[in-house]
Amino acid sequence: MGYLLSLKNISLHYMLKQEKINILNNISLKIKKNERVSIIGESGSGKTSLLMIMAGLQRASDGLMVFENYNFTKIPEEQITEIRKSKIGMIFQDFYLIPNYSALENVMFPLEINKLINPKKKAIAILEELGLGKKINNLPSELSGGEQQRVAIARSISFNPEIILADEPTGNLDAKNSSIVIKILFDYSKRYQKSLVLVTHDENLAKKSDKIIRIKDGEIEDND
Repeated sequence: MGYLLSLKNISLHYMLKQEKINILNNISLKIKKNERVSIIGESGSGKTSLLMIMAGLQRASDGLMVFENYNFTKIPEEQITEIRKSKIGMIFQDFYLIPNYSALENVMFPLEINKLINPKKKAIAILEELGLGKKINNLPSELSGGEQQRVAIARSISFNPEIILADEPTGNLDAKNSSIVIKILFDYSKRYQKSLVLVTHDENLAKKSDKIIRIKDGEIEDND
């Protein structure tokens, strides 16, 4: 089984009043195709920064980041953007839906960007599969938190990405909706053989993954 994504000796730092602030230190890891991985650690440990580097939304200060055969540490931002919009699905704790777009329009958005055929038909099918068939015309403000996150998931998987990167996707949800969201993500990953990287601080949630990467103070503490 080949590796979809690999990081080698990745570090991230910034300067604050001539003082070097280290966020990540010498991180090396690999994600296989069709592998479910949890990144776990306390708040401020560097989990989200690591996920942003994987997504190509943050440039590492040092090291090598490769997605498929693309070296994200060297190729231009424009090329990374093109790769991300067709191959990397992102899910955030705060949903980040377009407020004046309906649920349907939010899900159609990446399909239209990627110029895929029948974007409306595909978006409706995904929303119906996630139990939102009666809410397709609702604005985000007219949806519950759990429904908004399901729309965000529908948007992230609508264009059939190779990997889903989820940053605390249940952080703003109650136990019932958290369970629904996690089941959707893991079922999708397994059914379509897509990689899933889940940032969390929840040990029980992390145990559902094939592999757990523990981060502490910007370094990999353990790799189960």
